[in-house]
Amino acid sequence: MANVSKRTIDYYTQLGLLQAKRSPSNYRYYSEEALEDLKFIETCKKLHMPLDEIRKKLELMKSQHIEEEEVLDQAKVIAKHLEHLNQELSGFMPIVEKLDDDQKRLLSTQLSNQSMSLIQSLLVLLI
Repeated sequence: MANVSKRTIDYYTQLGLLQAKRSPSNYRYYSEEALEDLKFIETCKKLHMPLDEIRKKLELMKSQHIEEEEVLDQAKVIAKHLEHLNQELSGFMPIVEKLDDDQKRLLSTQLSNQSMSLIQSLLVLLI
């Protein structure tokens, strides 16, 4: 359902990132919430976040009370990611300038489709 391997789920469970309930025959059962957590973890992994940072984000999402310092720390992480993206774009622009008009249109269409993914990723960072 989450498009990850059993080994990955086992690893995240072992690290405490995912919680499972046990059946009488010792099978693990994951709730809908665990599936959402798994999707969140995978999104964060695509953004190259370390597991410790992902753990903190999961804890913040589930926390009833959030400290101002935690929010500021998360804002610093987001700023760091944005700085990295700006650096990548700076290196990418000279390559784009060498493309012909048809290639630029194709790239523009693809980037427009990717912009929604970027917005969703930034929303994940804000959580």
